[in-house]
Amino acid sequence: MRRGTEEQPTNRFDSQSYTRIEEWMLPDEEENTKTQLIATHPKSIVNPVSSPDVPSNWSMNPYQGCEHGCPYCYARNSHEYWGYSAGVDFETKILYKANAAELLRKKLNSPSWKGEPIMLSGNTDCYQPIERKLMITRELLKVALEYRQPIGVITKNALVLRDLDLLTEMAKHNLIHVAISITSLDAALQRNLEPRASAPYKRLNTIKTLSSAGIPTLAMLAPMIPGLNSHELLPLMKAVSEAGALKSRYITVRLNGHLRDLFETWLDAHYPDKKSKVMNSIKHTHSGRVNAFRYGIRMSGTGREAETLRQAYAVGNKKYFKNKKMPAMSSEHFVKLNERQFDLFR
Repeated sequence: MRRGTEEQPTNRFDSQSYTRIEEWMLPDEEENTKTQLIATHPKSIVNPVSSPDVPSNWSMNPYQGCEHGCPYCYARNSHEYWGYSAGVDFETKILYKANAAELLRKKLNSPSWKGEPIMLSGNTDCYQPIERKLMITRELLKVALEYRQPIGVITKNALVLRDLDLLTEMAKHNLIHVAISITSLDAALQRNLEPRASAPYKRLNTIKTLSSAGIPTLAMLAPMIPGLNSHELLPLMKAVSEAGALKSRYITVRLNGHLRDLFETWLDAHYPDKKSKVMNSIKHTHSGRVNAFRYGIRMSGTGREAETLRQAYAVGNKKYFKNKKMPAMSSEHFVKLNERQFDLFR
C-alpha cells in the first residue's frame, strides 16, 4: 500500500544534508518504505499539556510516528526530535513504548495523581495499523479501567471497535470519551489524503457502533482545508450526528514547519489543478501565511474563509446538535490500586 508522501525533507537538527542520487544507484525503493518498529523504554508516558487550545491537561502517546500517512499532520515535525525526517520516516519508522502500561500504572499510583482525564493520543494515532499487532493501547485501557482513570481517545481508525468491551465497561463509570476524526465523505479524496486510515463509511459505522453501546462519542472534523474539503463541513456534521455523535468540532489546516512543502508536493501529485486555489485559500485563513502559532486563533483562523466556516459550524450545531450534550468524564471513581488492595483487609 502506498504512503502519504514520498518526500524526505532534511531534519532541521542535522548538521549535514544529503541529495538524492540517480535512481539506478538506489537500493530497492520498496525495501526503504517498509514499516520499521523501534522499541523505546521511556521513564514516563503521561505528559502535561500547556496549550489553551487543547481541552485536556494531560496526554499520553504510545507511539511516535504514524502509518496513516496524512500529509497535513502537525505531528510530522515532532519526528525530527528523534533524529528522523518529517516525511517518509514519519510513516515508516514507528517508535513504540514497550513499557507503556507499566509507566501508566506507576503514574496512577503516584501520590500527587488525582485522576484527571488523560487524552490518548495528542501526537499520534493510538489505533494506527500496528496497534492491531502490538495492542499497547488496549493494555493502557485495561490499566485505566482497573484504576477507574478517565480517558479521552481520538482516532481515525475503526480498529477502536476491537476494544468495545473495555470502552463499554469504562462508559458505565463515566470514564471514557471517544473522538472519531473524519475529514471527508468523499472516499476518493479520503484515500488520497489519509491513505492508510479507515474509509469514511467505516468511521461513520464506528460512531454508530460506539454510540449504540452507550459510549459518549464526538466527531473531530479535521482538518478543514479551504478549497478542498471545507465545503463538506455541514454535510459532515449531518452525517456524524445521524450516526450518533453527541458533539462535533472542527479545525482549519495549518502548515507549520515542513508541512508546507510536503502538502504542496501532495497537491502536485493528486490535485495539481487545485493547488493554487487551495494554497491561497489556506493563506487567507492565517493572515497571508500557511502556518499559524498564536493560541486562540491558530485552530480556527481569521478572514473570510475562516468566518464562513464559523458560520456554517454555528448553523450545523443548531440544526444537528441542538438537543445533544456530551456528558463530562468523572474522576470520582478513581482509586489507586494499592488503596483498593488495602480495602480487602479492612
